[in-house]
Amino acid sequence: MAASTCQKNAITLKGSTETVSEFFMYGINSILYQRGIYPPETFTRVQKYGLTVLMSTDEKLKVYLQQVLKQVKDWLLDTTLQKLVIVIKSLDTNEVMERWQFNVECDKTVKTDSKPREKSEKEIQKEIMGVIRQITASVTFLPLLETACVFDILAYTDKDQDVPETWGEAGPHFIANSQEVRLRSFTTTIHKVDAMVAYRNDD
Repeated sequence: MAASTCQKNAITLKGSTETVSEFFMYGINSILYQRGIYPPETFTRVQKYGLTVLMSTDEKLKVYLQQVLKQVKDWLLDTTLQKLVIVIKSLDTNEVMERWQFNVECDKTVKTDSKPREKSEKEIQKEIMGVIRQITASVTFLPLLETACVFDILAYTDKDQDVPETWGEAGPHFIANSQEVRLRSFTTTIHKVDAMVAYRNDD
């Protein structure tokens, strides 16, 4: 019994990568739903992390996110991803309204030290649940998006990374006079993800 318990707590680079990229999939879907970027009827409820999470049923969006996260997964596995940013812009003016930023810290020694790290899956899932809960609750403090909006995904990697052709160079999309709210973080012991959201403050 002890052996199997130990196995359950062992975190490898590959397992950590799966956990983080899966979080990004659910997190991005939650943001797109909560901020009304796609119609609510194009989402379906699923159970994850002990919560009800909304996932898009829009085929084009699903394919796009799968492609993006496939590349993100490669960067996580390479330990070269620094942050993932979801930018929400006005469709009419292209002005940035919100900037959801997920900073990724990676313990690069994992590539040379083959000994798995230890942390229970339950503990990791509980931390992720805290972040998803805050994304869901964000509608209580974020200003209403009164214009039709679109979104972009930006990835920041170590400088020596090869960038696939499907990813173009982009500016940081900062927001002038913004308010910033720090959200919770979670760690697999290999990857640590810190979340925050910045939004336009017109007051």
